[in-house]
Amino acid sequence: MKKSLYISLLIIGFQQLSAQNFTHRDSLQGGLRLERTCFDVQRYDLNLTINPDEKSITGYNQVTFKVIEPTQKIQLDLFDNMKVDSIVWNNQKLNYTRDYDAVFINFPQPIDQNSIEKLRFYYSGKPKVAKNAPWDGGFVFSKDDNKKDFIAVAVQGTGASLWYPCKDSQTDEPDNGATIKVAVPNGLMNVSNGRFTGSQDLGNGYTRWDWEVKNPINNYDITVNIADYVHIHDTYEGLDLDYYVLRENEEKAKQHFEADVKPMFACFNKKFGNYPFWEDGYKLVETPYLGMEHQSAVAYGNKYRKGYLGRDLSRSGLGMGFDFIIIHETGHEWFGNSITSKDIADMWIHEAFTTYSETVFIECQKGYEAAMKYINGQGFNVQNDRPVIGQYGVNNEGSGDMYYKGALLLNTLRHVINDDAKWWKLLHDYSEHFKKQIIDTDQVVAYFNEKSGMNLTPIFNQYLKTTQIPELVYKTDGNYFYYRWDNVNADFNMPVDIEYNRKKVRLYPTTQEQKIKLRKLKKSKSYQIFDNNFFIKLKEEL
Repeated sequence: MKKSLYISLLIIGFQQLSAQNFTHRDSLQGGLRLERTCFDVQRYDLNLTINPDEKSITGYNQVTFKVIEPTQKIQLDLFDNMKVDSIVWNNQKLNYTRDYDAVFINFPQPIDQNSIEKLRFYYSGKPKVAKNAPWDGGFVFSKDDNKKDFIAVAVQGTGASLWYPCKDSQTDEPDNGATIKVAVPNGLMNVSNGRFTGSQDLGNGYTRWDWEVKNPINNYDITVNIADYVHIHDTYEGLDLDYYVLRENEEKAKQHFEADVKPMFACFNKKFGNYPFWEDGYKLVETPYLGMEHQSAVAYGNKYRKGYLGRDLSRSGLGMGFDFIIIHETGHEWFGNSITSKDIADMWIHEAFTTYSETVFIECQKGYEAAMKYINGQGFNVQNDRPVIGQYGVNNEGSGDMYYKGALLLNTLRHVINDDAKWWKLLHDYSEHFKKQIIDTDQVVAYFNEKSGMNLTPIFNQYLKTTQIPELVYKTDGNYFYYRWDNVNADFNMPVDIEYNRKKVRLYPTTQEQKIKLRKLKKSKSYQIFDNNFFIKLKEEL
């Protein structure tokens, strides 16, 4: 693989996985056994101390949960390099067993259905350090230009239980939010999700910084960011905009964020519905890695450049008109944070829609033609190495094509529907209908089918479950245009548009050859196939 192409594939959250045999450990992390489904998390209350010199964590997570089925055992998760100090429920220390990263907790007697329970999970240890965050999960311990600690964490795909005990499954978010209270050495600040609720000097050289999230939040979005931050405050139509940046970048950040953030919210609020986490505000937090969609505390490390670290991943030139990390990662607030996939095998639900949000932003700013140029430029990055959907139940993401190929699928669906008013309403209503919900591919497909009034299932299946890009095979003979689909599933039913003599015609190819007469056709090339509206290949038979 060429180096330039490799770089272009390093999009936030994408963790390239080679073919593998899945193990018991994978099933423990990705599966849904009774010990996980018997309870529903209501709230996390984290209270931690992070020691930068030792690169260590000590503290607890208080887990409030509702019992769905009577049980005497539940599964929480904590990476096995971290120590379980004790687990306390009703002033009793509970027995537990560990199986890799799974912690099976035993209660002294069955706990009743519908009861609300609390336990405190005390732990300590040195969490995994990332070598290349955010693509491998872990902590980043670094220094700013003034030699002060600059620390952050990213764990998408790897698992939040890398650094705190939780029910590490995307199927369950704390319904009533979370508190994140983190003590760090004096002179540093911790910024986490939601609203700042106060700080306290603990008298031991550490200050605790307290944050609260009102909304449900997925596990990998809960975060810590530790540095000598300065705080910049702004608003947009009543929404609090807060920026936490390194002290040396304060003036640069003010100007840079102003250029993109407010135009972005004007676009996204209109196209996708209002920002879903209004109660928790919106933050950009500078990090020592490129970025991550941490809910209400978006990690920002694009070094105040346009594009993706100064590059245009679409090769169109249009990607240099905005800061990729601001637009892409904030798009995740709607797609990934508000609408969350049940299994990371369905991460295209996060990444396809979010990558498409970049095109939506360009269309808001520069119009339709520019948007089409941008999104078709992204097609150069599609690898077709593996299906977009991964293996369910084993913590396995599908191909990185979930980004570009997924976005091109959405652009294709827009042109299949062939009614922009209907398309924008569908996209807006989809965002609102599934707001703050955890869903799967079948639900997405069913919704698009219902609202479009079309059977789009074969199209979704083609692009998400196979590596084959539909190929329109065509030829002309006299005044006739012959056409058929190749490289498709037998039930593939996607139309395609052509134009001749200034007349646009919709064709409905199958795998069997069909023909239409092109009236007054004077030469074989006096027609146009709208392949930029559909993610397809063209093959002319001579």
